[in-house]
Amino acid sequence: MVQFAMEIGFVDEIFDFDFHPSNQLVASGLINGDLLLYRYANDSPPQRLLEVKAHTESCRAVRFINEGRAILTGSPDCSILATDVETGSTVVRLENAHEAAVNRLVNLTGSTIASGDDAGCIKVWDTRQRSCCNSFDAHEEYISDITYAPDAMKLLGTSGDGTLSVCNLRRNKVQTRSEFSEDELLSVVIMKNGRKVICSTESGALLLYSWGCFKDCSDRFVDLATNSVDALLKLDEERVITGSENGLISLVGILPNRIIQPIAEHSELPVERLGFSYDRKYLGSMSHDKLLKMWDLEDLVQGSGNTENSRSAVADSDSDSDRMDMDDNIPKSSKGTKTKNRSTHQALRSSNGFFADL
Repeated sequence: MVQFAMEIGFVDEIFDFDFHPSNQLVASGLINGDLLLYRYANDSPPQRLLEVKAHTESCRAVRFINEGRAILTGSPDCSILATDVETGSTVVRLENAHEAAVNRLVNLTGSTIASGDDAGCIKVWDTRQRSCCNSFDAHEEYISDITYAPDAMKLLGTSGDGTLSVCNLRRNKVQTRSEFSEDELLSVVIMKNGRKVICSTESGALLLYSWGCFKDCSDRFVDLATNSVDALLKLDEERVITGSENGLISLVGILPNRIIQPIAEHSELPVERLGFSYDRKYLGSMSHDKLLKMWDLEDLVQGSGNTENSRSAVADSDSDSDRMDMDDNIPKSSKGTKTKNRSTHQALRSSNGFFADL
């Protein structure tokens, strides 16, 4: 087990959090629509710097952008908001950024971010062109997670419809989608230097896909948990940190697949988000207990060959990936299960000029 470092308590349930890319700051979004910013340190209690009423509905997604100068948030009210870190003032708000509730925000590069909604749509926003540059109707159900393969220029998405999607940014199309699994897919990471894609599931199994062969998984790791694995966080090319429905945080090895050690127990409630501080000194975890907890990772990270967020080296396999699963007959979902609240907001307004003030 790693050592508990500190915690931040909230008045309401926390939906998402993100660490600043270069400072000891952490932003959190709450179910009541509030955005909060805290400064943390190892020798003093966390200090609240900002509290902003970001959305009329819950604040589901939070990400620092522009080298940490602004915080982006997404909500079931279908809007995306950019908030200034220094002042807490609104930089710009895009109403109706999606036609359904915004569920995920993920940084892609220094100037692009991706968003996913409850209707299965993934969008890419370019801060330089100040517009939405890609839109993919990738899934039938909510987007649970998104990750980026930079060398291949592809987005991988997981969804409550039980499939993994591959979106080609160069061609602006959904390149392929996996066969339907028996479970909702909840989180995704790329490992083994871009050769393997790992998805967590509602049943607790980890599904392993080989790059370029996304129709069906090549392996399953079923010994991790008997209940849902809600969060994956890549430590290095060989190891991934998992957060489970039973509140346990574990370190798992991939190929060979094994549970290396339990890391921590957040609570008896599901661990739904995990994240690293900018220097990887702390691991953050959140659950339904209204607490953001931080764990000291110093000893664990020393065993990692790479202490930076690893980029997925998929260039060697990119020629194969461009040929993979190219049929346009994307399977239609037969699942009707939904774990996220759907939004009924209508017309999608123009997104041009969203980042004009950033």
